[in-house]
Parts: sequence; structure tokens; C-alpha cells
Amino acid sequence: MPRKSMTTRLAATAALLLAAGALSVPATASAKPADAAPVRDYKLTVTTDPTSTHYYKRRVDVSGTLTKADGTPAPNIPVTVQEVLLFDSWNPWGDPIDPTDYEPRDLGKPVTDAKGKFTIRNVNIDHVTGSSLLNVRHQVEITASYDEDGNPSTPQDGSFARTRVAVKTKVSAVSYQVNKKKVKDGTILTVWGKVTVPRGVERAGNEVFLQTYWENEYRVQTTTEEDGFFVMSVRVRGYDNRFVLRTATRDLYVAGATKRLPIINTSLPRR
Repeated sequence: MPRKSMTTRLAATAALLLAAGALSVPATASAKPADAAPVRDYKLTVTTDPTSTHYYKRRVDVSGTLTKADGTPAPNIPVTVQEVLLFDSWNPWGDPIDPTDYEPRDLGKPVTDAKGKFTIRNVNIDHVTGSSLLNVRHQVEITASYDEDGNPSTPQDGSFARTRVAVKTKVSAVSYQVNKKKVKDGTILTVWGKVTVPRGVERAGNEVFLQTYWENEYRVQTTTEEDGFFVMSVRVRGYDNRFVLRTATRDLYVAGATKRLPIINTSLPRR
């Protein structure tokens, strides 16, 4: 999957601005004046209308304002606007890592008007790349940023804002059969079945993943045929202890499905 745990552009904007104090935090009583966050030359806001989308209505208007520190409008300034898909990071170990993966795409660089306002109308809130939607959250982030000198290494002159759009989804389902319910080291386990999606949704090309061990997100994967059916096989290892099917549709507005398989690996030590 091409997404990263913090893509370069979002990291350069959000993380550096946070580190530099672009997003304000409460000052402690003991903080010295020199410790206070620097006063920004600009203040940026961003909103969407509507604030949620669904299968039949996927577009919103994005708008915002850029003002100077004293509240006066900042006209004729280009603002970078992005849509960012959010994913749950795969992390079975519980380490303190970012629980979110990000996949951004540029929506444009609208220029502020005489009142410091900018607008992008009819923005399609959707998944437009070929990446997998496994673990996608049904909530999309819209970000706006402005960097006075265009240098992400000097975040003190940058401004950043974000808002989120809820994505209301339709449900899907997965049914399955297995060739064996008791397996051991070396057994060929075959799983076949069907991914059912709402009427009108493409039945071919939806992803199916099979997990066999708790540390790995999945062991093998396949995609559904034109009728929604799939089949996959895997050689069981002696330590495989968790057999789970997960699906990811190609449509952001159709949720994936999960099924725990009743497979017993007799090679595992008895408890």
C-alpha cells in the first residue's frame, strides 16, 4: 500500500507546525515569556458544507479564511488544500506509534479574495488511487496550509488548519467455507466464499485477506471474481493460531467485513 504513516507533505506541515506551536497549547503557570508559542503573522481556518457525505452524495464545498494577526483579511494569497484519507495503523504489539496512517491528495491552491476568504466548490470526497482500503476510517480530513517562505524547515512562519468530513457507508458481508476445520503443520487450508455488496456496487476486484497468525495482518490475499466469489489456499504452520477473513471493497462508501474462522491448529500446545 502506497500510504505512509505520515506522508512527507502532511508531516512537514502539521508535525512541524505543532512542534513550533502553530496549534496553540495551554501555557503553564511557571512558563517564562520566552517559552510561550510565537505569535503567528496569520490565522487560518477551514470548513466544509456539508460536514458529512454518503453513497449518493459525495461532494462538499470547502471554504476558509486567512487573516493577519490583528484580524484584518489577508488577500491574494494561495492556500494549499488537501483531502487526507485516514487509516488505522496495523500494530498488534501495542507500541507507542502513530495509530493513524495518512493518504493525502492535493485539491488545489485557491487564492484568498479581498476579505481573506477562499473556496473550492464541488469537491469529491472519495478514494481516487489504486491503494487498498483495508483499515480505512470512514472519516476524511480536509487540511489547509500556508507557508510564507515556502520552506517547511522554518515552520514558525506557517499556518495550518483542518476539519473532518464523516463518510456514511453501506454495509457488505462475506460468507465462506473451508476444506478443514482441524489442521496441523503442513496442512493445505483452502477457503472459498463470496463477498456480497449493495446493489450497483462492483462485485469484482474487492480484496479478501486471510490472517493465520496474530502478529501478521494477513498471510495471503486475493480479489473477488465478477460474481463476487473468491478462493485462496495456504499451507498451515505449526504456530498459526488466529484464522480471520477480512475484506476491503474498492468503494470508500462500502464498509469491509470481518469473519473469525473456526479453525483449530492441532500442532499448537494444548492449554
